[in-house]
Amino acid sequence: MNQKQRRGRFVHHPLLRKYLPLVHEDLAAIYARDIRKWLIVAPIIGLITGLVITAIVVIILGKLWPAVLSYYLRHHWAIVPGVTLGFVATGLIMQFLTPDPDEHSTEEIVRSYHYHRGDINMRPFFAKLVAAITTVGFGGSAALEGPSIYGGGAIGSWLWTKVKRLNLDPRDRRIMLISGAAAGMGAVFRAPLTGLVFALEMPYRDDLAHEALLPSLIASVVSYVTLASFLGAAPIFDFASSSSFTGRDLVWCALLGLLVGLIATTFATTFRRARGFVLKWAVPHWIKLTVGGFLTGLCGLLFVFLFKHPLVPLGPNYEAVGAILSAKYSAPELITFALLKLGATIFSLASGGVSAMFVPLFLSGGALGAAFSQIAVHGSSLELYAAVGMASFLAAGYKTPLAAVVFVAEATGGHAFIIPALIGAAVAYAVSGDASVSGDQRLHEGVRVRELRGITVGDIMQRDVVGIEASATLRELANISPHDQHTIFPVIADHHVIGMVPTWSLTQIPAEKWADTPVSEITDREVQRVSPDTDAMEALRLLLAEATQPMLLVTSANEKLEGVITKTDILEALKTRGERTMELSDDVSDEAEEYSSS
Repeated sequence: MNQKQRRGRFVHHPLLRKYLPLVHEDLAAIYARDIRKWLIVAPIIGLITGLVITAIVVIILGKLWPAVLSYYLRHHWAIVPGVTLGFVATGLIMQFLTPDPDEHSTEEIVRSYHYHRGDINMRPFFAKLVAAITTVGFGGSAALEGPSIYGGGAIGSWLWTKVKRLNLDPRDRRIMLISGAAAGMGAVFRAPLTGLVFALEMPYRDDLAHEALLPSLIASVVSYVTLASFLGAAPIFDFASSSSFTGRDLVWCALLGLLVGLIATTFATTFRRARGFVLKWAVPHWIKLTVGGFLTGLCGLLFVFLFKHPLVPLGPNYEAVGAILSAKYSAPELITFALLKLGATIFSLASGGVSAMFVPLFLSGGALGAAFSQIAVHGSSLELYAAVGMASFLAAGYKTPLAAVVFVAEATGGHAFIIPALIGAAVAYAVSGDASVSGDQRLHEGVRVRELRGITVGDIMQRDVVGIEASATLRELANISPHDQHTIFPVIADHHVIGMVPTWSLTQIPAEKWADTPVSEITDREVQRVSPDTDAMEALRLLLAEATQPMLLVTSANEKLEGVITKTDILEALKTRGERTMELSDDVSDEAEEYSSS
């Protein structure tokens, strides 16, 4: 028997023919998700983000801040005017070079994830990065995570428009947004696991953005490797950590988590109040930043006036970690540093400074933890309590308990502190409740309606829609309302939809003016629009968002009305699909019974 005949017998062997389809079925199930696209897209996100973040790190930490800090320490009188000047520059950049000066940094990424389907406006991209450099580089109480998360997220969103041919759908843009944020965070702290976990925790207070796990992991690692190839891979904060802790230490760590959680709750509430006040303050944006910069500078000047040493609660403050752990500062000095750092952070970021507060919270928690060790524990493990304080403040302030613990382990090299940090972070997270420094973080949707996968808005929208012309009077609107089941009507002008008008808005205008008032005057033009090919799950996400309309307008590319969709339409689609699934299940059961009886 020759080789060709033996090969033919092997291929047609009964056992092979019997089990090969089963192997094929198992492999199809294992690789059911389309991960090939992420093996291409995620490394591109990581590489570009890593290069951009490397440039930011070199500019701020390598060039600008060391020179500015050195000048401030030699000339204390320059602190207030120097910080104020940097904030004026930030305010002018944001006011005149960006469409919305209040939209930037981490909050823009979170808002885009929840409300804009991952779409980031790239026109002000470089202006916002420059504004972050002027905010942080001249002494604003913030660090590099703000421009890094924003920069990476924006790059991910932008790349979606360039590589859509790689089998990407609209939902993937949100995933690429989060992947870019993970890449930015992982690179700037030289901690890829921290970048991954923080980006997944960032959108929600109580859950993770699970769908972005794989691409975020890849992008974060590639971004980290890219930056490390230029700047090295050593941890940016190197703890001389001990390798052991006692049961007594764990009890103290839980108490420290409780105290830090309460302080973080107070800080988050105060920051949100201050931010809300500034947003409502009717003055030009650059004036808000001028006031914020002046008050931030006063915090730094007050500290150096009181204690006269190089620990200053301004700027990125990476150098302060070693100072806090040196054990040469007293508990009152550390507590004062933490309080002034938190105050400077409120003045810097509530006024509109362009960055985020991951490092300020990290440093404040570390200072409070070190002071707690001196006051209450009287032990030798100052690094342990500093690390627990850091993790606890991050967990409570940002609602990212896992990222807080991972960050302490990765960025500090203090892997022996993971268990105590977990305890402190868990207690602080629980004590702080839903208090968060982020105004756009949301609680996760309670139910995952996976049955909506594969259904588009065009499949289930209402096509027979009653609209009203913008030129019609309110009297005509009032005459339509009693004869139609809807209470909200699309408003049409020149064959294009311009917004919606709810019938209850008629109460805002006196009835005697209805005959002379056009519908356009009470039209709500800030309405959500989706295209017919939008995923039904995305439509449901928009309908469940806070402060949204009870329906979405479905429009074509030229803004012509195609239909509307409501939560009721989606529930009906779920009901229909559920009934079909049950019918299919019954059919399968019947076939199985027929097969068994035969």
